[in-house]
Amino acid sequence: MAIQSFLSAFTIFVIFSCHAIDPLPSWNNGPAKQSILDFVHKTTDAGSSSFVPQEERIATFDQDGTLWVEQPAYTQLLYCFDRVPVLVAEKPELKQVEPFKTVLSGNKEAIAKLTLQDLEKIAAATLTGMSTEQFGTEVKQWIASAKNERWKRPFTQLTYQPMQEVLNYLRENGYKTYIVTGSGQDFVRVYSTQTYGIPVEQIIGTAASVKYEHDKNGRPVLIKEPKLVVEDNHAGKPEAIHLMIGRRPNIAFGNSTGDQQMLEYTSAGNGVRLSLLVLHDDPINEYAYGPAQGLPDSKVGTFTQELYNLAQKRGWTIISMKNDWNRIFAFGPPNSNQPPADQ
Repeated sequence: MAIQSFLSAFTIFVIFSCHAIDPLPSWNNGPAKQSILDFVHKTTDAGSSSFVPQEERIATFDQDGTLWVEQPAYTQLLYCFDRVPVLVAEKPELKQVEPFKTVLSGNKEAIAKLTLQDLEKIAAATLTGMSTEQFGTEVKQWIASAKNERWKRPFTQLTYQPMQEVLNYLRENGYKTYIVTGSGQDFVRVYSTQTYGIPVEQIIGTAASVKYEHDKNGRPVLIKEPKLVVEDNHAGKPEAIHLMIGRRPNIAFGNSTGDQQMLEYTSAGNGVRLSLLVLHDDPINEYAYGPAQGLPDSKVGTFTQELYNLAQKRGWTIISMKNDWNRIFAFGPPNSNQPPADQ
């Protein structure tokens, strides 16, 4: 009888412990965290009027500024800058040609003043003209060795721990998670599985055309061409979601004006939908920029006051990095009001 009582008590303890586990420990209790918990409960409870069959559960995430750090420049752009010396070594005639000359100078102020057309030239020159396999190898080597200047860590370690928890939480509840990003689709696919647990077929990004050819050994290859097929930003995001997924997301996360149309498309669907925006308002533990809510303006990850007002009007959830997250990265101590030691 004593053994039976012990087993019953142990069972109750286990059940209670399981229910007590917080799936989002890096989130502070508040409306943002609760909106995610409530959404998952409503859409996965078979007894709920808002229940969504598992095969229809779709979650989409912007990457830069939503899943990992995007300041002071997008990671893929930094990759392109690092590839310029390699490109010039292969094509010396570019050494005195702009914008490659400016990049080679290493002058950060001058590089920051490069125009969109300049950046497009650099991207076309460094991201195309090779096979998809060669490109994947080059990106893999770079992502394994390159480090962010501020934290002196690989870029793949600068993912937001709270968002990693959301990815895992949604997958544990039957959601298929997709990255929908303005970054290059082939670029993100190189590290998406290891970094986010998201397979390559669930990456939707800006994509250039490829051409079927045979290499010198007669082996079929796909050559990356300097011609856009998908520009996965602004209206291009919902358009690509339709083309690649064929279902409207149930929940979507973004952080900038480039994500507005994806969130609009998500919230316009039937049933319970959740659209969320990450606001970078923590200058101590990450960065602060907007210019929404009086934050500093930024060309990278722009979050305007107009977008902020629209989000409030439509009932979208605004995630304050400063107030809603108690930890930014998996490494280091929880958030504090003191500047990092390495700054």
